[in-house]
Amino acid sequence: MEIYWHDVIGNIGVGLIVLSYFLLQLGKMSSDKLAYSVTNLIGANFLLISLYFNFNLASVVIEIFWIAISLYGITRYILNKNKQSN
Repeated sequence: MEIYWHDVIGNIGVGLIVLSYFLLQLGKMSSDKLAYSVTNLIGANFLLISLYFNFNLASVVIEIFWIAISLYGITRYILNKNKQSN
C-alpha cells in the first residue's frame, strides 16, 4: 500500500478538527478564542488539499463552509479584541 503525501496532510487536517472539537467538549478550549478557529481553519485547508487529489463534492462543500465559519470566528475575535483595547 502506497502512502501519498496529500493523504497524510488530509489526515492531519482531520486530526486537528477532531482534536479541537474534543478539547472544546472537555472545556480545555473555548470557541470564542483564536486557537479554536485557527485550528479549524488549518484543518479544513489541509482537508481541501487532500480533496484536490481525491475529489468528493460533498466533502469540498462542507470544508468550504468550515473555512468560512472559521474565518468568521477569527474576524469576530479580532474585532472584539480591538473593541476591548479602545
